[in-house]
Amino acid sequence: MNKIKLLAVMMTVSGAVMAQKAEITGNITGLEDGQIVFTRLVDGEYKQDSVETAGGNFTWSADLKTPQKIGMMFPSRYFSFFAAGNEQIKIAGTADSLWALKVSGSKLQDEAVAYEKNLQDLTDQEMPLYQKWGKGTEEEQRELEEKIGELRRQKRERARAYIVAHPNSYFSLDLVNERAMMGAYEDIKPVFDLLSAEKRNTEVGQALVKRLDVLKRSAIGEPMLNFTQNDQNGNPVIFEDFKGKYVLVDFWASWCGPCRAENPNVLKEYNLYKDKNFTVLGVSLDDNADRWKKAIEEDKMPWTQVSDLKGFKNEVSTYYGIMGIPSTLLVDPSGKIIAKDLRGEMLAKKLDELFN
Repeated sequence: MNKIKLLAVMMTVSGAVMAQKAEITGNITGLEDGQIVFTRLVDGEYKQDSVETAGGNFTWSADLKTPQKIGMMFPSRYFSFFAAGNEQIKIAGTADSLWALKVSGSKLQDEAVAYEKNLQDLTDQEMPLYQKWGKGTEEEQRELEEKIGELRRQKRERARAYIVAHPNSYFSLDLVNERAMMGAYEDIKPVFDLLSAEKRNTEVGQALVKRLDVLKRSAIGEPMLNFTQNDQNGNPVIFEDFKGKYVLVDFWASWCGPCRAENPNVLKEYNLYKDKNFTVLGVSLDDNADRWKKAIEEDKMPWTQVSDLKGFKNEVSTYYGIMGIPSTLLVDPSGKIIAKDLRGEMLAKKLDELFN
């Protein structure tokens, strides 16, 4: 056996993966000179590289052990694309349509574009519904949420079908990874298990394993963490003291527009059921005490509020792997989690089932 073949066998047996360089060049008409920040996964951690642009042109190269999604952060817009080692990738478009940049030279990106076209019929139905959001009566809003929820369910089903048909695809792996950013353990673990062993053992796959371990902490039936954080007056609040009540643990922040928009809905439900063994505990992901306190007053929230003022590094939200807000956990009187991410009519429906 010659040395090249022997090396290939040794790499296969050991599971070692050598990085290969991807070369990316771009030309974006109308782009002001400045920087683009590229993000990729390196040894389990996300690494960022800054690249200077001149006349809308830029170049970037990166060693990639496995194909993956690459993030591009412009001053006012985020864009992502897929890349693999040994690929010569070109990115083109205009500065006023950064969301629609064209990527050529990436086989995995071609697969992603084809998949999005397969979802176009559902996406086309979603857009008019989002334009009506928050503009109708409560009954119209409830119907709107149900329609959007059904379209999302259909998208999840198509994603599952794609993963079943392509268990060894890096794009299938990314579909699971994207769902894991905001989804629940019960939703993500079954589709993760559909992936091939090879893809589960990739760098992204192993990062997903760690993510699932974190998400399992908030699975239905799991006990709520007994944490202690200070309220806005500096007094310690212990979650254990809420046992015996249904508690909506509401993760929010003063700077979060969707959170502030949701606060009136939470207030409405609080007033309806506060005398029926129900309360709310706000956990703020603020890092500025004055802004936090001001938001509590402006939104007229009478329930207990706590924060460690560490922003997205809040110890409770970090423990549960929360990567986006608003986010909620509904805890029963025994201290077990019985629902999560309830908002608007979904929250109203769940509480109505519990108390009426």
